[in-house]
Amino acid sequence: MATQALAPSLRLLLLLPLLAAAAAAAALSHPAHEFCAVGGDASGCGGGGDGTRILIKGGTVVNAHLAEEADVYIEDGVVVAVRPDIPVDVDNVRVIDATGKYVMPGGIDPHTHLEMEFMGTVTIDDFFSGHAAALAGGTTMHIDFVIPVDGNLTAGLESYKHKAAKAAMDYGFHMAITKWNDEVAREMEVMVKEHGINSFKFFMAYKGSLMVTDDLLLQGLRKCKSLGALAMVHAENGDAVAEGQQRMIDLGITGPEGHALSRPPILEGEATARAIRLAKFINTPLYVVHVMSIDAMDEIAKAKREGQRVIGEPVVSGLVLDDSWLWDPDFTIASKYVMSPPIREAGHGKALQAALSSGILQLVGTDHCTFNSTQKAFGSDDFRKIPNGVNGLEERMHILWDSMVTGKISVTDYVRVTSTEWYYTLNLLKPGFSLEVTRLSYQNALFN
Repeated sequence: MATQALAPSLRLLLLLPLLAAAAAAAALSHPAHEFCAVGGDASGCGGGGDGTRILIKGGTVVNAHLAEEADVYIEDGVVVAVRPDIPVDVDNVRVIDATGKYVMPGGIDPHTHLEMEFMGTVTIDDFFSGHAAALAGGTTMHIDFVIPVDGNLTAGLESYKHKAAKAAMDYGFHMAITKWNDEVAREMEVMVKEHGINSFKFFMAYKGSLMVTDDLLLQGLRKCKSLGALAMVHAENGDAVAEGQQRMIDLGITGPEGHALSRPPILEGEATARAIRLAKFINTPLYVVHVMSIDAMDEIAKAKREGQRVIGEPVVSGLVLDDSWLWDPDFTIASKYVMSPPIREAGHGKALQAALSSGILQLVGTDHCTFNSTQKAFGSDDFRKIPNGVNGLEERMHILWDSMVTGKISVTDYVRVTSTEWYYTLNLLKPGFSLEVTRLSYQNALFN
């Protein structure tokens, strides 16, 4: 059942960390990278039982810190036991033979925008089509960003609850903050205490629409600290981006390549550094969304070396693509790759992959924010009017496997960066939180 707040979904993570198969992502084949769905007819997946009792037998069960051969027994969608050689009455249990396969969690995408009103249009994926795509790719939960209505958080949440009525899987909400006053501060407290929304995003870009100034960001960071909530930033220098955009237009550069040229990596690095320093001044953790450049990654690495609590989130498009697509002479092709911050030139993606494998960056989202070619064509004569956004909700799990589980990260790290790291991220906010103790408790809960 879909959740309307983040906290219930996190409780489910503690109970269902190995439920990729039962939650529709299923077992990942070692040699062929094929997913085996529990529901429906799938070759080699077994059969029998009434569908309420399932035994996934003989696979390599993987979580973020351990992989071992074990069975997974499920009743009514809840994992009852995870251990080797679970005895069951095969006449009343559907047995799925997972021999030679991994059994791992369904993914959690921490950064999506479904049915979002943006740049004069609405993203093409809603909470049904987006969920269908996610489930097809092995993601079984996502966290979407609620956009306030005229700055009103409660109205924004009600709007998104209505949008999510067609949900087909678990979801949670972050909340964007687009202006600041006493009412917004009060509503933030309501979001945390009554709705379980405890992460708030501040846009340092999109001047004239979503962008907040430094003084508003400072007040927001202070409020997040007082609530024990997580502050998130879209880090680009919005004033400089606006100037860069006008410079491109003045030079007669109107195509998609102007998008990348107008907001170079230095502007992402500057804003990331500024946000990190303001968070240090307030003494509160900071989550930097869609880290797309070496410039931003270096600032995060520096802060972490100095002991600051900063979480860096790359997105799958930034890990595996480069900006050559934005220079394609066919506008329809080039415009597909317009997102903010932009996909960077060759070299940035490999550096971000290395940062992910070394722990400088923690978990991978998508910034799934999809528009069709008709919508992208709004900017056919002015790149500033191209709706920003790319896909990834369906593709993330597969692309990360193919690009990273090839000597860069282990299969347990794969589970961490695609799923369980979000749990640890939120626990960083708790006083006295010990990552190692929590990992040990988490592991014991899974395998005992």
